Amino acid sequence: MSLFIIVALPFLGALLPGLFIRAGRQACFVATFTVSALAFIGLMTHLPAVLGGQVATARLDWLPDLGLNLNLFLDPLGFMFAALILGIGLLIIIYARWYLSRDDNMGEFFSYLLLFQGAMVGIVLSDNILMLLVFWELTSLSSFLLIGFWKHLPAGRQGARMALTVTGMGGLAMIGGMLILGQIVGSYDLTVILENRELIQASPLYLPALLLILTGCFTKSAQFPFHFWLPHAMSAPTPVSAYLHSATMVKAGLFLMARMWPVLSGTDVWVTLVCSVGLITMVLGAFIAFFKNDLKALLAFSTVSHLGLICFLLGTGTTFGAMAAVFHILNHASFKAALFMVAGIVDHGVHTRDMRKLGGLRHVMPLTFVLATLAGLSMAGIPLLNGFISKEMMLEEAVHTTLFGSPLLVAVVATIGALFSAAYSFRFISHTFLGAERDDYPAHPHDPKAGLWFSPALLMIPVIALGVAPFMAEPFVRLVTEAVVGGVAELPEEHLALWHGFKPALFMSMIAVVGGLIWLALFSPLSRMWESAPRPEAKDIFDTLIKALANGAGRFSRTLHDGSFTRYAAIFTLAVVAVGTHAWSTGTAGGATRDMLRVTPIAAMLWGMLIAATCFLVFYHRNRLAVLILMGIIGLIVSVSFNYFSAPDLALTQISVEVVTIILLLLALNFLPNRSPKESTPIRRTRDAVIALIGGAAVAGLVWTILMSGFPLASISEYHLANSYKGGGGDNVVNVILVDFRGYDTFGEIIVLGIAALVIYALTEALLNGPVRAKLLNRDFEEARAGDAHPLMMVVLTRVMMPVVLMVGVYIFLRGHNEPGGGFVAGLVVAIAVVMQYMASGFAWAEKRQRYPYHGIIGAGVLCAGLTGIGSWFAGEPFLTSAFGYFRIPPMQEFELATAMGFDLGVFLSVVGAVMLLLESFFRLGRRAGTEDSEYAIDIDPSRTSTAEEG
Repeated sequence: MSLFIIVALPFLGALLPGLFIRAGRQACFVATFTVSALAFIGLMTHLPAVLGGQVATARLDWLPDLGLNLNLFLDPLGFMFAALILGIGLLIIIYARWYLSRDDNMGEFFSYLLLFQGAMVGIVLSDNILMLLVFWELTSLSSFLLIGFWKHLPAGRQGARMALTVTGMGGLAMIGGMLILGQIVGSYDLTVILENRELIQASPLYLPALLLILTGCFTKSAQFPFHFWLPHAMSAPTPVSAYLHSATMVKAGLFLMARMWPVLSGTDVWVTLVCSVGLITMVLGAFIAFFKNDLKALLAFSTVSHLGLICFLLGTGTTFGAMAAVFHILNHASFKAALFMVAGIVDHGVHTRDMRKLGGLRHVMPLTFVLATLAGLSMAGIPLLNGFISKEMMLEEAVHTTLFGSPLLVAVVATIGALFSAAYSFRFISHTFLGAERDDYPAHPHDPKAGLWFSPALLMIPVIALGVAPFMAEPFVRLVTEAVVGGVAELPEEHLALWHGFKPALFMSMIAVVGGLIWLALFSPLSRMWESAPRPEAKDIFDTLIKALANGAGRFSRTLHDGSFTRYAAIFTLAVVAVGTHAWSTGTAGGATRDMLRVTPIAAMLWGMLIAATCFLVFYHRNRLAVLILMGIIGLIVSVSFNYFSAPDLALTQISVEVVTIILLLLALNFLPNRSPKESTPIRRTRDAVIALIGGAAVAGLVWTILMSGFPLASISEYHLANSYKGGGGDNVVNVILVDFRGYDTFGEIIVLGIAALVIYALTEALLNGPVRAKLLNRDFEEARAGDAHPLMMVVLTRVMMPVVLMVGVYIFLRGHNEPGGGFVAGLVVAIAVVMQYMASGFAWAEKRQRYPYHGIIGAGVLCAGLTGIGSWFAGEPFLTSAFGYFRIPPMQEFELATAMGFDLGVFLSVVGAVMLLLESFFRLGRRAGTEDSEYAIDIDPSRTSTAEEG
């Protein structure tokens, strides 16, 4: 099976649970299990090749210019993690089917789970670090949804936010580190980066890249000081906890450390930093876990401790440490997933996870007791179970590791960590299952049905098998270790075995086990000391830090963004002028090298009118109606200027836009005072005028320099002029550009136009149902109302003009490909005709004759444009590629048809729908305010005898 399919299956399958849940919970479970099983089977088809030393690859150039390619590769390391993700994922799906109650939305849960599974598989199979970063962030987002699945629990919501904040912050740091690596090597392909160890470690950017990447790894894998988020993720459902803590999210950081081991490890900084952080995390997590009373909290901190153990092993920089890390990743995944499922079984059966309310459960839950004991003893490192082998390897590596110049420091700290690990493991078993049976359980405990115990029972097979016969896993472990070290060093000669003789690691292990039993016997006094001792709480520190950052950001934002548009405009204008002045003074701009064109009397007159209208607008800006009139004059002059410079398309568009804009603004003025209030002092107005003059002078100087100094600016106009007809089939270059050469831009613009209209419509709805409604209802409009709301002359004129304007609109639309016009202008013309109907006869009259909703017209326009673009795919061409041809239908002359007409029709419908939806929003406000009354509407339909429209 293709690697692309393996990665894509969980993402595509995430759509199925939400659909199949309608057929029942069992159908939802089967669909989810099938998707994950297919991906797992597809992965297993590559097992023979992986065991044979081959590396499967799949390459797809996505954005090669940016170095972002969807390249995948499957080596033994990626195979091991993918197998854990998909294999344990199958067991989690089975467990979750019977764990989730009927009140839980199983379809939503499984959709989130598959999204998370796909993101994790994408991480471990990525051969492009940019693509890896995409999947990395997807794990943070999907885990946020999983951790916060129980939205009714405040702890769940807070745990999800904390996880997203910490891992997201680390992800941002890692992005920086990965980009630095890509720049050092000159490639973002992971296989290329892994081949350049010397180049990377010799670079002065090695240290910042290392620190940034390790920050991302430490946050994702909950290493000190970022360990605190993981225990608070325990508010998630138990299947989520079991999955995240055993095989997926928290292992992502360790995977990346193992993946980057060949190029980042071996330096003093790597050894000191990674070993130190790993040892601190191992001891601190184990120490805190011992005192936790909640089963999942104890297991969560134990996960933190074991993650620290693996981090320490990778940090030693030796091949034996790498092999021990690989083996413990396998072992930890098996016993930790089982332990979390056991905790869920206890919670499911007894309705509590508090060990103070448990004890004696072995009498009533014997099967659960056996599973918990085997997994717990493996976690403690007891012989004949798989956890013992990897713990012995860790202690052996600690004996031979020197840190801070001390040959004993690491060995002592590792032994202490192993002691605490044994202690909390023994406590998990004894305080939950041993002792006498109690009569005050919150619920009657009992062993669960097979659906809950099957998955942890299956995981006991590797726990026992690898503990008794670790040599069975040795070939695969050595193969994965070889992929980790990447040929940097030779594999160790040591073998996986149950007995290595009387070595220091054996005695250290004995000390840890005996010390763990003693530590457990002293639990009561130690617990009282723990509860009474003052200690920093990471959660409180995090909450305080986040609150301080939020308050600081709020103060900064309120200071910088005080709501004053003039202040924003002033800062922006001065900054642009300052940058432009620097460029001007240090650039190569010279004097005028071109002669000015002759100034005709018409051009001089238009220029004078434009300046005069602009000055009047500035001086009379508080009179809103006068400003609107002056804006119309300025727009008309600009339209004439376009036509003067041989741009009739732009002139026609400008005039149409001006008409529509003026009408809509006139309607908007109906709800505003005629004069705007004074909002600034004379000093501020003087300041703003000076800044405006400076900005205007700068723009004028820039335009003068470009036009007169003859800069050799490259232009694509010649290309468009030469290819408009033969490439797009149209003589109107502007229209061909809009619907062909730059059709994708136009497609995005009509979508934005439709969204803007819908947003205004939604805001109008909010206004009508909000506090503004009272102001509208209380405002007295009767004094300002004209004596004749709907003049008969205007009514008759607009009715007569309607078919004429529609024909003009159709004509402009059809001629647009070869003459000035097109869908945009035609849409504005038709919209003007409909607007006039509303204004002449009233909203109520026009609304009764409206056949299609304007929302639908916008949607139809976008759909029409999109389908036209998709049609090119069937011809093997890119999206929105147009085609044209010439046809003859007797007795008509030969004529041209272009697929761009369908796209232009979409533009036409979108423009009409957007303008009319804006108009409808204004009239809805007016009708609610009492300014639009249907009893004033005039009906001149000759089929009716009455002249007044009934209310």
